[in-house]
Amino acid sequence: MPLVTSKEMFKKAYEGGYAIGAFNVNNMEIIQGITEAAKEVNAPLILQVSAGARKYANHTYLMKLIEAAIEETGLPICVHLDHGDSFELCKSCIDGGFTSVMIDGSHLPFEENIKLTKQVVDYAHEKGVVVEGELGRLAGIEDDVNVSEEDAAFTDPDEVEEFVERTGVDSLAIAIGTSHGAFKFKGEPKLRFDILEEIQKRLPGFPIVLHGASSVIPEYVEMINNNGGEIPGAQGVPEDMLRKAASMAVCKINIDSDLRLAMTGTIRKYFAENPSHFDPRQYLGPARNAIKELVKHKLINVLGCAGKA
Repeated sequence: MPLVTSKEMFKKAYEGGYAIGAFNVNNMEIIQGITEAAKEVNAPLILQVSAGARKYANHTYLMKLIEAAIEETGLPICVHLDHGDSFELCKSCIDGGFTSVMIDGSHLPFEENIKLTKQVVDYAHEKGVVVEGELGRLAGIEDDVNVSEEDAAFTDPDEVEEFVERTGVDSLAIAIGTSHGAFKFKGEPKLRFDILEEIQKRLPGFPIVLHGASSVIPEYVEMINNNGGEIPGAQGVPEDMLRKAASMAVCKINIDSDLRLAMTGTIRKYFAENPSHFDPRQYLGPARNAIKELVKHKLINVLGCAGKA
C-alpha cells in the first residue's frame, strides 16, 4: 500500500466524530512503536516529521523507515511535515514524497500568512499533496518552534472563513488554549471550546487541527523525576478534553511530548535498575514497547479511531 493523504481520513473522522492521531517521529524505535500499536487496533495514522527531525535523522532515512512500516503493517499512513516555516521547506518535502505539509505562517500578519499559505497550497495541490494552515499562535517550545506566552494568541473566528477561502487550505490548525512542550498549564487546564464551536459553525464540515495536545501523563513524569530527571510541574491537556474536541470538528490531534516522556522515562528507569548494561537494544526495546502501549491507549480511548483503518 502506498502512502495516502489525510483528505479521506479527515472526511471519515469528521462524519464519525473521532480524530486521527498525528504522532511525531524521529527514529526507528518511535516509528515501530507507533505503527505496531496502530496495526494491533487497526487505526489510520499520520506520521509527522518536523524540520528538527529531518535535520536529526535525514529525510531519506525517515522515508525508508516509514516505507518499511507500511510494508510491515499494510496500514493507510500519511506522512506530514509538522510546522513548515517556509515555502522552500514545504516544497522540498513535497518533492521528497510527503503526502501532506503544514505551512505555519501564524507568526506573520494576516495578509502575509494568506500569501505564504496560498503559495504552498498552489504548489502542493498540483502534486496531489494536502496542506494544513494555521491561524492563532500556541505558546511553548517544540523543536524550532518557540513562542512566548506574551506572543501567543487565540484564533479569531472572524478570520477563519476568509483565510480558508483565499488560501484553499485543506485543514486548519487553531489555538484554543493548548501549547507546545510539557508545561501546558500553570493552573487548572482550560480549553476555549466556545472558539472551536464558533469556528465549526462558520466552517461546517471543515477539518480542524489541534497542536500541543499531549496529556503529559503523570506516570511518565513521575518515572523521570524518580530516576534522576527534573521536570517539576509538567502538566498536559486532560484526555477527556481531547475526546470532546475529537467529537467536534477536530479531525487531527498532534502528539509529541507524550512520546518523548514515555521513551525517556522508560530509559531512565532502565538505567537506574540496570547500571551494568550498555547494549542500546536492552533499553531501546522497553522504550519502544512503552511508546506502543501509550499510542494504543491514545488510539482507543482518546482519539476514538481504533478500528477505522
